[in-house]
Amino acid sequence: MLIIGIAGGTGCGKTTVVNQIINELPDDEVCVISQDSYYNDLSHLPLEERRKTNFDHPLSIDFKLLKQHLEELRQGNTIQQPVYSFLECNRTAETVPTEPRKVVIVEGILIMTDPEIRKMMDIKIFVHADSDERLIRRIKRDVNERGWNLDETLEKYQSTIKPMHAEFIEPSKEYADIIIPNNKHNTVAIDIVRTIINEKLV
Repeated sequence: MLIIGIAGGTGCGKTTVVNQIINELPDDEVCVISQDSYYNDLSHLPLEERRKTNFDHPLSIDFKLLKQHLEELRQGNTIQQPVYSFLECNRTAETVPTEPRKVVIVEGILIMTDPEIRKMMDIKIFVHADSDERLIRRIKRDVNERGWNLDETLEKYQSTIKPMHAEFIEPSKEYADIIIPNNKHNTVAIDIVRTIINEKLV
């Protein structure tokens, strides 16, 4: 099993890179684990309090469960991946059965901040994007898909997202094996990743 970590700031285009990699692999050879599925269970808090949580800090992630699930997959076992609701700011009661595959992609803004998770990764990728582009994408996503208004999103960006990016996410770039610019010129980087995957799967 090959575990690939894909990190980068909010709105950097991780999903695009994940899809570019997935599109080159047979469906039965790859699965995706999202960091967002592993936000801590906040059922004990009312929605108003959950919305105030700093979701851009490493302590917001249940890395212990994520590590346990990656180990289970390595052992050939199916896991029950949690399902997260951005509208409720909490895990739901649902889970998604996720079977072990030849390639497991773990993606999320904070996945390279945890030393034990990093050790489990065979390839570590950081997707880089201009901060203005990331802000625009974050605003569109939060307002259109996650039930936030514009003022809430901008306030959260200034008070939490931007400083957490500077403190935790940007420094994690130093652990990356490959840094991919999220623009139309990233085809060479994607080709290199595909080549590495194919070599390791032979």
